[in-house]
Amino acid sequence: MLSTSRTGLRWGLLGVAAFSFTVPFTRVAVGGGGMSPLFVGSGRAVVAALLAAAALAATGQRPPRGAHWLRLAVVAAGVVVGFPVLTSYALTTAPAAHGAVVIALLPAATAVAAVLRGHERPPAPFWAAAAVGAIAAVAFASVRGGGPGGLHRSDLLLLGAVVAAGAGYAEGGLLARELGAWQTISWALVLSAPVMAVLAGVSMSQHPPTGTPAEWAAFAYLGAVSMFLGFFAWYRGLAAGPMAQVGQTQLVQPVMSICWAALLLNERITWPTVLGGLAVIACAGAAVRTRPGRAAPAATERDAATERGAATERGAAGARSRTAAPDTAGPPGRGDRPVR
Repeated sequence: MLSTSRTGLRWGLLGVAAFSFTVPFTRVAVGGGGMSPLFVGSGRAVVAALLAAAALAATGQRPPRGAHWLRLAVVAAGVVVGFPVLTSYALTTAPAAHGAVVIALLPAATAVAAVLRGHERPPAPFWAAAAVGAIAAVAFASVRGGGPGGLHRSDLLLLGAVVAAGAGYAEGGLLARELGAWQTISWALVLSAPVMAVLAGVSMSQHPPTGTPAEWAAFAYLGAVSMFLGFFAWYRGLAAGPMAQVGQTQLVQPVMSICWAALLLNERITWPTVLGGLAVIACAGAAVRTRPGRAAPAATERDAATERGAATERGAAGARSRTAAPDTAGPPGRGDRPVR
């Protein structure tokens, strides 16, 4: 159990490291005015969908069945449509440091969604550490962003992005136990591709995209890593779980994002930034070290039974079709196998 927990945390931190560039690079892409926020938000999803379709085809993945498509729609609405588009619009006016507020609130949103959807019951110390960590992260990002100063349009967009991503992360973590880590985000991208392609086409007709090499490089990272490769590690971490605790590793993401913003956007790092970052990391460490509660053992047994049943079914189908199982950490060989 402890080994599984550490595995989940390691994969989760790898995903967080990949996602920590998202806010600064989004700011780079939309900051020059050559690319509209609609193009950046939808176009990067189209790029990722092309990569996902190629990976699915190359490894011979069978399409999901039945209710899986409805659950994939929840993932797509949250992490493919909602979060990228809303943050792209918000970061046209909000600085990258202030945009880190989104990342600071995401762990709390993910934890709440995990408890409601994943039947997890973290103990009281977990919630205490998560609450203090979220407050510290919000205070840290707000001070770096110029102080709260009331809610603006960009703040409302950021809050909407948090709600969308929290729901998408939690549902995606559960689906990753059944479909596989990289398969989950890949099918969500493919499912949303028609809508995002239309939005990208509309944005290009209204505002043909232009940009410097740095802006196009930032856009490429958003499409290839933030929208695709980063989810390999993130969903594998959530699937290994405990989901609510792995979600708390996002508390270090604002610190990392501020560091990248300082390096890439020349934002000055002050002592309040250093102290706030240390507080966020300390709270994240306290949260991830808290063991999950025992109030819902049945949920754990259901998850294990679901995974065993899915493994048996996929194993039988794989034997009939003479295909091998892939490694869910990335787009590997043919076949499918559940995340361990």
